[in-house]
Amino acid sequence: MVLTKNLYTAAEHLFEDQLEHPFVRGLGDGTLDPERFERWVVQDYRYLIEFARVFAWAAAKATRFESMAWYAKVLDLTVNTEMDLHRQYAERFGIRESDLESAPMWPTTQAYTDFLVRTAADGDQLDLLAALLPCAWGYVYIAEELSKTAPPTDQRYADWISQYASAEFREALDWLRAEMDRLAPGLAAEKQNRLEEIFLTSTRYELRFWDMCWEGESWDD
Repeated sequence: MVLTKNLYTAAEHLFEDQLEHPFVRGLGDGTLDPERFERWVVQDYRYLIEFARVFAWAAAKATRFESMAWYAKVLDLTVNTEMDLHRQYAERFGIRESDLESAPMWPTTQAYTDFLVRTAADGDQLDLLAALLPCAWGYVYIAEELSKTAPPTDQRYADWISQYASAEFREALDWLRAEMDRLAPGLAAEKQNRLEEIFLTSTRYELRFWDMCWEGESWDD
């Protein structure tokens, strides 16, 4: 895994900034204000609808059946396992599923998902993987780090950590990394630089997503 290791090295400071973000720290120790977590539930649900489209593009662009099958598996993991947990969270906050799906995207959510879908539609398989990996990688990385300490007493936060630190999500991440590295040999320096640019952009959006959920955001700001 040479390419993905290099991409992580370029973005490592952004991964560390996410881990130290007050939203993430509060998630880990159970002190996070529930109102801030509710913002994440709603905005991340809206995000995941568009994120799922990226995996649909990936399946369509796959050049071998094994890859197509894996993208379909991760798509299923996103729209069923991951989004179902969001729906369960919404119930705990008294948010109806219809309201969850019709909630407006905040500016950061809109900008991030527009970037993802545009990259998936216009780019090749490597561009697509560079765009989606920071989300999958970041959540597994954060959850695995948080799981090294005692779980928070708030079950909502404990469930978050448990889900993203699960073997299922780790397996999906490992496959996505391996798939990117499989496609990487022989890349020109210009292409490698382009992939690093895409990867860094998505990782920066990941950090700003935490900012948005921590501080709140609207189109009137």
